[in-house]
Amino acid sequence: MYLGRVIGTVVATRRYQDLDGYRFLVVQPLRHDLTPRGTAVVAVDAVQAGPGEVVFLVSSREASQALPEPFVPVDAAIVGIVDTVDLDGRGGGPDGRTQQDEPG
Repeated sequence: MYLGRVIGTVVATRRYQDLDGYRFLVVQPLRHDLTPRGTAVVAVDAVQAGPGEVVFLVSSREASQALPEPFVPVDAAIVGIVDTVDLDGRGGGPDGRTQQDEPG
């Protein structure tokens, strides 16, 4: 499992029948400190993620089992939306800001 940020969408007019009704999103993998890592991937969205959100992704066999119909032909699947990331005990959000960093 790894983190990524949704940076775009993919439109596919033809797809495997068990993938009908699912969106494909372009996701930039992230390091633990939320900086970009590697190249972007296309992932099937199992959780209704939106643009700019930090998400959990699984790949390989785990991705093929992330949807209700098991073993669909996918290499990556979004299985969760990140609410906060806590690396130093401050409990910051996915954008790295904490309550203390909020203006006002």
